[in-house]
Amino acid sequence: MAMGPIRSRGHGRRRAPMADINVTPFVDVMLVLLIIFMVTAPLMTAGVEVNLPDSRAGAVDQAEAPVLVAIDGSGRTFIGEEEVPVALLPTRFEALARAPKPPQIFLHADRGLDYGQVMRVMGELNRAGLNRVALVTVGQDEQ
Repeated sequence: MAMGPIRSRGHGRRRAPMADINVTPFVDVMLVLLIIFMVTAPLMTAGVEVNLPDSRAGAVDQAEAPVLVAIDGSGRTFIGEEEVPVALLPTRFEALARAPKPPQIFLHADRGLDYGQVMRVMGELNRAGLNRVALVTVGQDEQ
């Protein structure tokens, strides 16, 4: 099939080639792709498994020693190596906050803990005015 001007039957006149592009199939394909992405995008974020305690971040250099707050697997809370009942956490944190320069807090939390238990301790730290809190994780080379 040769490309060129389209001849009409019998008249001998030449017609110009058709220069219109049919965009309807293109629009149809783009709408289908848009619908597919709109449906699958929420599923991609909801199905992601998150393992927060691992990190590749390097160690933070400190001039002064931080205060270690730990929550073990059974939910017991420790300041340093001393176990502190949950009811006494606000008074202990307020005492730390009254220092001339409030200390940096390193929060160690067991991987299997309920997120609400960790947030309860962080809320008490925030309420006492201790806002310099670092969540301690296990680095790649420490595992």
